[in-house]
Amino acid sequence: MNSKKKCGDSIPGTGPVFEKQALHWGILGLLLLVLHEVSRREIIREGSLWGLSSVQWLWISAGLVAAHQLYVWFCWRIELHMRLITRHLGEHGFSLYAFGFAVLGILRAAAVFFLAAANRDTLPVHPAVLKSLAVISAVPSVYLMYSVARYFTFRRALGGDHFFESYRNAPLVREGIFRFTRNGMYTYGFLILWSVALWSGSAGALCAAAFNHVYIWVHYFCTELPDMKRIYRSGEEK
Repeated sequence: MNSKKKCGDSIPGTGPVFEKQALHWGILGLLLLVLHEVSRREIIREGSLWGLSSVQWLWISAGLVAAHQLYVWFCWRIELHMRLITRHLGEHGFSLYAFGFAVLGILRAAAVFFLAAANRDTLPVHPAVLKSLAVISAVPSVYLMYSVARYFTFRRALGGDHFFESYRNAPLVREGIFRFTRNGMYTYGFLILWSVALWSGSAGALCAAAFNHVYIWVHYFCTELPDMKRIYRSGEEK
C-alpha cells in the first residue's frame, strides 16, 4: 500500500494540520518543566523591573515564545492545507499574518531584553569576558540578517512558500551565511539573544535565550521540516 500522501491529504486521527504536533507539545511541556526547575535557583530570582520580578519576566518570555511559535504553526498549516487565510482575506492574508508574526516576534525579543535588565550582573564571570563573548555571538546573527535581506528575502523567511506557489520552484539559497548552513536562521539568528544575556551578565536572560534557541529547533523538526517535505514533494509531482 502506497504510504505517500499529497499536500492536502489527511493523516488518520489528526489531519495534516496536526502532523507531529503531539510530539511538539510534549517536548514543549518538558522544556517548561525544566524551565520551572531552573527558575527556582537564586541567581535567576534576583532583581526586578517595573514591579515584576525576574522570574515573572522569565515566564513572560517563555509564554511569548510559545505563543509566537504556536501562531506560526497554526497559520502555516491552515494555509498550506486548507488555504483558509488567503481564501478569506485574499491578497491581504499574508500581510496580516506577517504583521502578527512581527508583533509577537518583537515582543518575544523585547521580553529577553527586559529580563536582562531586571536580572543583570548575576553571572559569576568577569564583565569583560561576558562582553567579549556577547560581541562574538552578535557577529553571525548580524551577518544572517544581512544575508536574509540580500539573498533570501524576509518574505520567504516568514514562510512565503506556504502562501505563494512561486517560492516552491525557487532554488536553494547558497550565498551569504547560507554558504555554510541550510538552517542559518535557526543556527545563528537566536545568537543575538545570547548576546543580550551575556552583555548584561544576566543568568535569567541566558536561560531565556537557551529556551528560545532550543524551542525553535522543535519548531523546525515538528512543523517546518514536515511542511517542506510536503511542499517541495508536491511541487515535484506537478
